[in-house]
Amino acid sequence: MKPLCKGGPRVRVIGALAASGALALTACSANATSSPSAASPGAGSTKASAGAAGIACGGAATLQASGSTAQQYAMKYWIKNYTRACPDTKINYTGNGSGDGQDEFLQGKTAFAGSDSPLSGEQIDQSEKVCPGGHAVHLPMVGGPIAVGYHLPGVDRLILDAPTLAKIFNGQITTWNDPAIAALNKGAKLPSTPIKQFHRSDSSGTTDNFTAYLGAVAPDAWPYEHGKEWKGKGGTGVKGSSDLAAQVRRTAGAIGYFELPYAVARMIRTVSLNTGAPAPVDANVISASQAIAGAQPAGDSDLVLKLDYTTKAPGAYPIDVVTYEIVCSKGNKPSTWPATKAFLTYVASQKGQESLTFQGYATLPAKVVDKVRTEIGGLS
Repeated sequence: MKPLCKGGPRVRVIGALAASGALALTACSANATSSPSAASPGAGSTKASAGAAGIACGGAATLQASGSTAQQYAMKYWIKNYTRACPDTKINYTGNGSGDGQDEFLQGKTAFAGSDSPLSGEQIDQSEKVCPGGHAVHLPMVGGPIAVGYHLPGVDRLILDAPTLAKIFNGQITTWNDPAIAALNKGAKLPSTPIKQFHRSDSSGTTDNFTAYLGAVAPDAWPYEHGKEWKGKGGTGVKGSSDLAAQVRRTAGAIGYFELPYAVARMIRTVSLNTGAPAPVDANVISASQAIAGAQPAGDSDLVLKLDYTTKAPGAYPIDVVTYEIVCSKGNKPSTWPATKAFLTYVASQKGQESLTFQGYATLPAKVVDKVRTEIGGLS
């Protein structure tokens, strides 16, 4: 497969985004004019010291966190910048999947969890054991498209729709020159190569969101309840988005789903989606931001967002994910909470959010980020 672009990390990111139809964005975000940065009063504990670059530090601590692989590139970026300004704080984040991250948080092993799926009501009740006087809450921190990556030599652009995707991932369409694929790609020279479908083998919020899309838009072809565990037929399971993307990159005839940064890092071509809009939509930060902009809170008491997978708005890419940091509303561990709060305050700040588009992530609506900042200020 020919590489999409060449150059250093930033050049590769911008080039890959441009190749999929996105514009190269400068350091800005939808919430650039919103309220306080991480240096605002109350951002950390009363003992917090002012770090470099306007970041308020939370003091000496070692934070353990785990979960979502969707946010792993963003988390590396945040941790690097925060610990550079606040060297007394050490942050160890393990990208082991949303399911494991939730479990470890509910077992009291981590200061916070990253998850692309919200906790269930039963899990919220369970969280009261590790959140004395409180319960777990969700802080949406980053969004982005779930790209459908493929490796098909000679096919530079591939258009698929939800029913066709569902049939591919459920083992009903097995060759690349299937009439359903050919009808969506008139003029393309599709080979008779067998389709090699890869999916997540671990408990994954990416799987949850991807299958939620398939079930919402193509229920006849995808007759399963969405969830973190894979339910489709056939294919090969791979643990983690990174390894799944690597398998697609090295396997001719492959297809798989993973967050855009993993496609960008490996220069994997991604599917253009026929949503019923006037033109197929590419997976990029602009199209994902446009779709996520319409997300609404699922309830009044938490910040879980409900995505519209069925949107047909021009230029809106609907297979998206919102990643949450899960912490306690009350009862966070006193030994690590000042540093955790300071770190989360930085992540939600303008400084923490402004360059994520270069990492392949979409911006969350400004009103959502403002609510996150307010919520963090009230946690204890």
